[in-house]
Amino acid sequence: MEKLRDVQQMERIMGAVFSYGNLVHAVSGAVGSVTAMTLFFPLDTARLRLQVDEKRKSRSTPAVLMEIIKDEGILAPYRGWFPVISSLCLSNFVYFYTFNSLKAVWLRGKASSTGKDLSIGFVAGVVNVLLTTPLWVVNTRLKLQGAKFRNEDIVPTTYTGIGDAFRKILREEGLMAFWNGTFPSLLLVFNPAIQFMFYEGLKRHLLRGQTELSALEIFVIGAIAKAIATTLTYPLQTVQSILRFSKVNVSVEKKRFASVRNVVYLLQQRVRRLGFLGLYKGLEAKLLQTILTAALMFLVYEKMSSFTFRIMGLQKS
Repeated sequence: MEKLRDVQQMERIMGAVFSYGNLVHAVSGAVGSVTAMTLFFPLDTARLRLQVDEKRKSRSTPAVLMEIIKDEGILAPYRGWFPVISSLCLSNFVYFYTFNSLKAVWLRGKASSTGKDLSIGFVAGVVNVLLTTPLWVVNTRLKLQGAKFRNEDIVPTTYTGIGDAFRKILREEGLMAFWNGTFPSLLLVFNPAIQFMFYEGLKRHLLRGQTELSALEIFVIGAIAKAIATTLTYPLQTVQSILRFSKVNVSVEKKRFASVRNVVYLLQQRVRRLGFLGLYKGLEAKLLQTILTAALMFLVYEKMSSFTFRIMGLQKS
């Protein structure tokens, strides 16, 4: 009898994890993120340059974009679009699928809470980071190759595509180079966790007096949630970008910079060179890009998943 109960319990868990509903959520989240990132991709290019290139004097997003276009061509703000979009699509598919699977298994139809949303978001983030970090390392390299840096310490390698980047990094830097920036990335799982905690909380609050949120409401609460999460975790995002693009030359200081993977050390060095506000260099571009991207992503996600569930005659969880 006990074995039968165990088998039934396992079947319920498997059914909750491998469900059509989770697939709908995952595909909708992936499509939403790809749509939003494509539209606001130049803002992410400006943010990444400000984070990595410490000697760039321009501080505003429009000025950085104008510099990039002037120095590198009109299509330069979209350099690295395909690998970023590919990574983002897979990353959001994994995150949304894991998030909704954990909700189904843990909550079992019961109402969620702020603490549960944060915990589920954190676990989903850890799974996502461990699976997708190699793709993000590669797309960071591809996105920055060909860029004209003010910082002479940066010596980028040239890659012909995603496959070539994987091969060269593996041959020249070793397998573990694909997980450069994993530690700050694991800390940064608090970013989507905090984002989903605020989003789900605001969503539950608004749904108390209605059955479905309007497009404007989804856009606004998505923007608020992402703004809070990004501001709280931005210094770690800067360290993450530096680690993913840690390709420098041969002096003792530069060797040390290239080899150290200690987040505290990198934060200290950033403050020493640029001051405390150096931890937030590029925040304007990041906030502008990430708020608009997240808000549009949630809008597309909610509308697409609602439409899919409706035409299939299923109830949206």
